[in-house]
Amino acid sequence: MSNDMDTADFYEVVCPQRFGSDGGESVRDERSDPSALRFLVGHDLRAAREQAQIKQADAAKHIGCTPAKLSYMESGKTQQAPDEVAALLRFYGVRVEDIDRTVTLAGRADHGTWWAPFGEVLPDWFKTFVGLEGLAARQFEYADKVLPGQMQTPDYATALLGDSLHIPKMDLAQSVRARMARQRLIDTDNPLQLGAVVEEAALDRPVGGPRVMREQLEHLLMLIERDNIEFQVIPTRVAVHDGLPGSFIILGFAEARGIAYVEYHTGALYLQDRPQVDLYSLAADQIRQKASSFAESRAAIERRISQFKDME
Repeated sequence: MSNDMDTADFYEVVCPQRFGSDGGESVRDERSDPSALRFLVGHDLRAAREQAQIKQADAAKHIGCTPAKLSYMESGKTQQAPDEVAALLRFYGVRVEDIDRTVTLAGRADHGTWWAPFGEVLPDWFKTFVGLEGLAARQFEYADKVLPGQMQTPDYATALLGDSLHIPKMDLAQSVRARMARQRLIDTDNPLQLGAVVEEAALDRPVGGPRVMREQLEHLLMLIERDNIEFQVIPTRVAVHDGLPGSFIILGFAEARGIAYVEYHTGALYLQDRPQVDLYSLAADQIRQKASSFAESRAAIERRISQFKDME
C-alpha cells in the first residue's frame, strides 16, 4: 500500500463501521447480478418494515399483494418492481434519499449475470457471494489459512483447488478461471478497495511447492504497493485476537448496506443486520490493530520469497 494514506484513513474507505450509500460511486454494470441485487433490495425492504414495526400482512395490503409475495420480495427470491419498492418504503417512512437508492437497485435487477459462463462450476450457495462481491466497492477479509482469493495467482489457485472434495478434476481449470475472473484489484476503471489481514501461517503454507509459493508471494508483493490495497500479516506470536473463530469477509457497497460473510465446509452465512455487521467491523478493527505494520508485513513477505527461492 502507498504510504500516502495512513491507516485510519484507509480503514474508513475499506471497512467503515457503517456501510451505507456514502462515496458517490456507482455499482459497475458489467459486474451486475440480478440475484445479488434482489438480495440487497430484499434486505432493505425487510429491515425498513421491521424498523417501522409494520406487520407483513399490512405492508402487503398496502401494495395490493399477498403476504407470500411480500415474503418472496423480502427474501430476494422474486423480482421487486421499482414502483412497489418505492410505495413500500414510503409507507415505512424511509428517507427520500434512501428510497431513491433502493429503487435504483431494483431497477437494475434485470441485467444479465456476469458470471454465467462459470455457473456450472460454482456451488449454488456460493453464487450469491460471487454476485455480491462483483457489486462491492470495498472489501475487508481476514484469512487464517490461505491467501485471499482476490490475491491468488492461477498456479496457487490450481494447487489449492486441485484436491478439493467439492471440485471434480474435470472442472478444475474452469474453477480456476472463475476465480481469476472475480479478481478486481488491478481494474483500472473501478478497482476494488481491499483491506486484508492474513495469519503468518498462510505465508508459510507451501501450497503448490516452493516455485508456486515464490511466484505467489512475488505477485502479492506487487499488489500491496497499489493504493487500493492494504495488506497486513498477523504474527503467530499474537496469541489471542477476534479472528480466532475463523475467517470472514465484510463487503461494503456504494448503493446498499454492507454485509458480513462467513464460509463453512458446505455453505455460508450472509449476515446483514446492522448489529451483526457492526460486530464484524469491530472485530476487523481489533485484528488490524494487533497485526504487523505495512512495512513489517512487506518484510515478512520478502523473507518468505527468499526462503522459497532457496528451496527450489
